[in-house]
Amino acid sequence: MDFKYKVVFSRRKTLGLSISNGELLVRAPWGKPKGMIDSLIREKAGWIEQHLAESKARMREAEEVGHLTYEELRALGEEAVKVIPERVRHYAPLIGVRPRGITVRNQKTRWGSCSAKGNLNFNCLLMLAPREVLDSVVVHELCHLKEMNHSDRFYAEVYRVFPDYDRCDRWLKTEGKVLLARMI
Repeated sequence: MDFKYKVVFSRRKTLGLSISNGELLVRAPWGKPKGMIDSLIREKAGWIEQHLAESKARMREAEEVGHLTYEELRALGEEAVKVIPERVRHYAPLIGVRPRGITVRNQKTRWGSCSAKGNLNFNCLLMLAPREVLDSVVVHELCHLKEMNHSDRFYAEVYRVFPDYDRCDRWLKTEGKVLLARMI
């Protein structure tokens, strides 16, 4: 099957595929021959078809629910600025960490992040998720203040504080994609 795709060249060492908003994106090292890219796409055709279909279904769902307006995003941001720091204050002592700062953003791809300087960033769309899902993201990012990776030690700390993490993570990977699609 022939797939339309966009290639982004960079200093990376390997080829990578991703699908976003119903489009196939190939990330490739500088100078990677088109033939090698086409070969990877043929090899991963089943994965591509499945994920393109899922992405298009999420986009249809988001269209049915509707994209968020500027006013709705602002209201979510205002709510998040109140709620998320309170959740961070609740969990930080349980983990034994102190974040340097907390920022709320409107992001299309991430639920949260942690900088090397100890700053935590959260997506305002977490306000549309169940509270335990929000808490799982807060715990995840706080645990990065101890372990700046996704090692076994990192996850041991996450599960120690939030034993139901896997269920919430699955929710984000399925239902959360519709929320992210509303940001288009």
